[in-house]
Amino acid sequence: MTDIATLAEEWIADDPDADAQAELEAVLAAHRAGDAKASDDLADRFRGPLEFGTAGLRGRLGAGPNRMNRAVVIRAASGLARYLTDALVQLGIEGPARVVVGYDARHGSRQFAVDTAAVMTAAGHDALLLPRTLPTPVLAYATRALDADAGVMVTASHNPPQDNGYKVYLGGRVVPGDGQGAQIVPPYDAEIAARIAAVETVTSVPRAEAGWTTLDEDVVHDYVAAAAAVAGPPAQADAAARAAVRIVLTPLHGVGGDTVEAALRAAGFTDLHTVPEQAEPDPDFPTVDFPNPEEPGAIDLSLALAEKVDADVVIANDPDADRAAVATVLDRQWRMLHGDVVGSLLGERVAARVGHGEAPGSAVLANSIVSSQQLARIAEHHGLAHANTLTGFKWIAREPGLVFGYEEALGYCVAPDLVRDKDGISAAVMVADLVAELKAAGRTLADAIDDLAREHGVYLSRQVSARFTDVAEIPALMTRLLDSPPATLAGSPVTKTDDMNDGFQGLPPTNGLHLATESGARVIIRPSGTEPKVKAYLEVIAQVDGDVGSARERAERAMADLETDVRALLA
Repeated sequence: MTDIATLAEEWIADDPDADAQAELEAVLAAHRAGDAKASDDLADRFRGPLEFGTAGLRGRLGAGPNRMNRAVVIRAASGLARYLTDALVQLGIEGPARVVVGYDARHGSRQFAVDTAAVMTAAGHDALLLPRTLPTPVLAYATRALDADAGVMVTASHNPPQDNGYKVYLGGRVVPGDGQGAQIVPPYDAEIAARIAAVETVTSVPRAEAGWTTLDEDVVHDYVAAAAAVAGPPAQADAAARAAVRIVLTPLHGVGGDTVEAALRAAGFTDLHTVPEQAEPDPDFPTVDFPNPEEPGAIDLSLALAEKVDADVVIANDPDADRAAVATVLDRQWRMLHGDVVGSLLGERVAARVGHGEAPGSAVLANSIVSSQQLARIAEHHGLAHANTLTGFKWIAREPGLVFGYEEALGYCVAPDLVRDKDGISAAVMVADLVAELKAAGRTLADAIDDLAREHGVYLSRQVSARFTDVAEIPALMTRLLDSPPATLAGSPVTKTDDMNDGFQGLPPTNGLHLATESGARVIIRPSGTEPKVKAYLEVIAQVDGDVGSARERAERAMADLETDVRALLA
């Protein structure tokens, strides 16, 4: 067995990046000098290759196979290029694949994108590079709009600043139908991963010095116009209502700020206030611990600005703008709405537009299995079909007949024909349009939330998570929970226990545990697909008998008891 120092020397010799070579040489020298921390660091870097799966690649920046770096990206691009060549040959198609490549403002993103374009070009494919740092929805849009066979987005989305990632979309001739332009799912991920593993050395991968196309701003303008159109063309009264809405925005130091402002202005929303401290892209995300709107404190600056300017709504995008958080005044306090609440509000809006004009089953509302059960009630109320999917938009986007999809982690697809993925920009436009309509009638988002409760009951959901520094502890926790599930939760007997590895509600197997109680509470526990976390998704339902406030209080009490027990389970 090759010792770790030799592996490191071989990696250094094959690495195309001088800075990465120097970084690894320093770690190797410290390891050889007996530095225990350096030895642990080296072992982690060479624990195995960064795994390519349905989330593509995502990991910490640094030298070595278990890090995000140019060598890993070049291998990934080579494997994807080989896959595209093989896929077209199997279809009897001669000629190159078309590949669109986008990138955000994280450390290394542009270089990773250029390396990808260089590999694709050398492999004989047509590589189209987006014109500048842009949000993920623009790349997802371009993949479909330009009829590309693949799209690559270099981003780590809402991960910490030390991370980067590599999302892959397939479409064009390679994946037709409902999955066209969506992120990869099995077996595509395994087929691409096998070709990545077959790359012997980075040095052996040809890279062109030129020959790819850098797209102009037309693709951005087209996306902005299409995103703005989800609000519908404004009548004279609508135009006045939209202009009257005061919106606070934050891109959380990401790349979505210019694009979301442009889309909102194109739709007629002009009273926009972006948090100045977070307006410009900054890969270090200096004002937040984690650049994720879900994390405590992440949108505090935007809430303070909303209070100052007397805003009607706050919309916060994560750094690549595929997610959107919404905050409004509830009980005289600015609060961020849970993703399930926003999903239900947007689902109701889309369902009401589609209405009973569609034949039952031809228009579908879909959400991930860990999201609220309220969307199913909304679909039923409007005579539409509903589908549960596995967690992740790669599954939601593939639902036949999809007109709206969401997942509780702030991901919404309000225009599947525009972007076959979550899109925080078009979602922002639809949220703003809803606020405008409500404000013109003297109402607020709080009133719309109460309307849903009166119709369907109070659906209260919450997420509890445990973050791990050692990811090896995650499988051990899941094994313990699956082997010894609790008999009671929040004082109510557990009436249903489902190992989701065996399949659940007709879905393919996935690593998770589903628990249902006699009281009607539901808990799903699963490992995160993108972060070193185990997540628990909790939901309680309270029927409204007259007063929404009292029903919500009953739901809050039930949730507090449930959360206490689930936190104890996750230890």
